[in-house]
Amino acid sequence: MSDTPTAGGPVGTGQARRERAVTDEVVASFAAGPERYRELMQGLVRHLHAFARDVRLTEAEWQQAIGFLTRCGHITTDTRQEFILLSDVLGLSTLTVGIDAAASAGATESTVVGPFFVADAPRFELGDDISGGAAGQPCYVSGAVTDVAGRPVPGARMDIWESDENGRYDVQYDGGTVAARGWLVTGADGGYRFWSVRPAPYPIPADGPVGDLLAAAGRSPMRPAHVHFRLTAAGYRTLTTHVFAAGDPHLADDAVFGVKDSLVADYTRHPPGRAPDGRTLSGPWSRLDFDFVLAPDREGVA
Repeated sequence: MSDTPTAGGPVGTGQARRERAVTDEVVASFAAGPERYRELMQGLVRHLHAFARDVRLTEAEWQQAIGFLTRCGHITTDTRQEFILLSDVLGLSTLTVGIDAAASAGATESTVVGPFFVADAPRFELGDDISGGAAGQPCYVSGAVTDVAGRPVPGARMDIWESDENGRYDVQYDGGTVAARGWLVTGADGGYRFWSVRPAPYPIPADGPVGDLLAAAGRSPMRPAHVHFRLTAAGYRTLTTHVFAAGDPHLADDAVFGVKDSLVADYTRHPPGRAPDGRTLSGPWSRLDFDFVLAPDREGVA
């Protein structure tokens, strides 16, 4: 057997020994680090080196990968995170969510945060319109936040963000306008309500390296229509999730693998007329009713 393999060819025992020695040396270099850091870095090295050996990675392919990651860094800004987008389309984000926020009986399922969350969104009061002029059909969203025992969770912070009817988030427009984004606090009964716009399916940003990756694989960049939610409350596990629109044509091929059956709901359409909060609309509008259930944090909730 040749001891100098070509890509995809056999590996001789001497070559395999030399390759393993490199891995062992790098793994050992992290031995003195703090326990969790050591665990993460040594695991990363083992799996990364195993990947290179498994596919017989060439130097040209390695250089191409470095160039790809460099392009991801160059296109990343305060409002566009290409590395999160890369993690999303590789399914790593969804897998990490599933590991870190393991399903809890009765609790609402988590999904990916995505690249468009903004921490300093404006605060709104219950019943306010958070659309901020975003294009789209008005949509009334309401429901309750409870724990797994059905008890209301008052004072929970609910962050909300979504695209407009053109499939674009506010941060994708020039000018710094904040639209279809904000946060509010649940009432004494755990209830919430707000106005925004009916979400639309949209492509993830495909004008950069992640878009090139999807194109090379013949994969769709589309995401089904959804509204993002993040709920935080003392004593409960933070919930980051979406509510997807039932019947959307992209539920089965979400580019970031975020769809879960329990997160699909009806955004019911209504003719012009009186809305649940007494508001009268001159044009069609939509409504979403969705209840969220929070799981106790790791220390538990009394």
